[in-house]
Amino acid sequence: MAEIASPPAPVAELRPMSGRRSAIAHVGQIVKYRELLVMLVRKELTVRYKNSVLGFTWSMVQPLFLLVVYTAVFAILGAGFARFAIWVLCGLLVWTLISSSLITATVSITSNSTLVGKVRFPRAVLPLASVGGALVHFFLQTVAFAVVLLVTRHPVDWAYMWLLPLALVTALIMCAAFALLLAPCNVYARDTMHLLELLVLGWFWATPILYQYERAGQWLESHGIAEWVLLFNPATPIVMTFQRALYGSDHIGGADLLPNHGPLWYLGVLSITSTVCLGLMYVALRVFDRADVNLAETL
Repeated sequence: MAEIASPPAPVAELRPMSGRRSAIAHVGQIVKYRELLVMLVRKELTVRYKNSVLGFTWSMVQPLFLLVVYTAVFAILGAGFARFAIWVLCGLLVWTLISSSLITATVSITSNSTLVGKVRFPRAVLPLASVGGALVHFFLQTVAFAVVLLVTRHPVDWAYMWLLPLALVTALIMCAAFALLLAPCNVYARDTMHLLELLVLGWFWATPILYQYERAGQWLESHGIAEWVLLFNPATPIVMTFQRALYGSDHIGGADLLPNHGPLWYLGVLSITSTVCLGLMYVALRVFDRADVNLAETL
């Protein structure tokens, strides 16, 4: 008697891990796949410096190179001030984290199109891995900055140093929220990356990194605009906190470089900014869920 062949085993459908999830459920799913997130961070770091002689040293060279360029230019223009190099490094330390997070996260899904189409996993870990990679570079650059502070014997303001972890967490929440918004946008509209490059450039000059917050506030008030409008830029409170803690207090012609307030004022501004960023994160998770449904088909 002929042997009847058994029916083939059903093939598992690789559908996106999305649907009508709440933001908390989405976060829980990402936490569940935290090992995958760590693996993707390692992969991104390995790929970036593959066959590189200097390797991770490049992450320290970039801000130092920008420091030399900006210091030289501002010295020629006569626009620098005391310990200007330390001031610039405080801002570049934060800005490199923000800009590299957004730029790499925007292309994180399109550059992993094969993985997205074949494997079932929460795709939000792709842009978040880019933020994680930028965080590793941030810590490496912090080590280089600490060496600069030791060599120059620059005194930090310990009364404000405890605010730096909160400033860093705020920056990470902001970067993660924007990463989750930009990554799927780049799948549906490939011009997103080109537009982002322009926006990041404009955002850099809108943030008091190469100039002083107080001077910018004075210019706005001379045009009938309140100084606190500068705080609508979420990067400004973060950069200001790093400047206040690491650069300290100084004066130019009797004018303060930063708001002459105590640590509690900076804590309040950071708390408001982090709350807004958490709200943005909630929106980003909801938007990502909606976009996740057709990501594989669009790619």
